[in-house]
Amino acid sequence: MVDKWEVKRGLADALNDHDVNRMLELFTEDAVLVSPVGVAEGHEQIAWVYEQFFQGFPDLHLSVWFEATSTDRPMMVEWTGTGTHTGPFLLPDGRELEPTGRRITLRGTCASFVEDGKIVTHREYFDQLELYTQLGLHLSTDDPAGA
Repeated sequence: MVDKWEVKRGLADALNDHDVNRMLELFTEDAVLVSPVGVAEGHEQIAWVYEQFFQGFPDLHLSVWFEATSTDRPMMVEWTGTGTHTGPFLLPDGRELEPTGRRITLRGTCASFVEDGKIVTHREYFDQLELYTQLGLHLSTDDPAGA
């Protein structure tokens, strides 16, 4: 029997190595990733989501600093992600943000459901506003009164 925490920690290791193939081996073929980016279903979509971050932040590194090891349904960890924006990064509106050279520090948590030694659902939670602010972006509002 595969240790569920071994799978969860293996995902963190593969993410830190930016090894998409090794990462995908830990997911079922029809796994679901839920994140602030959206919902990704299956290996192709899950790989695409992570590749966007690896492209924009080639030195992206997650440091897990808390594991809720008293439960495995779901398996919860808290992490801090750091990296430097040195590659193009896809924004929610479909534009690419050209490299800014800015460093980011992003706090987050994730929950994984592992069955038969594979991740079937993985949920990442982080504050997109925190990320975009560190990249130098700002909120704007439409002003219908000025139109």
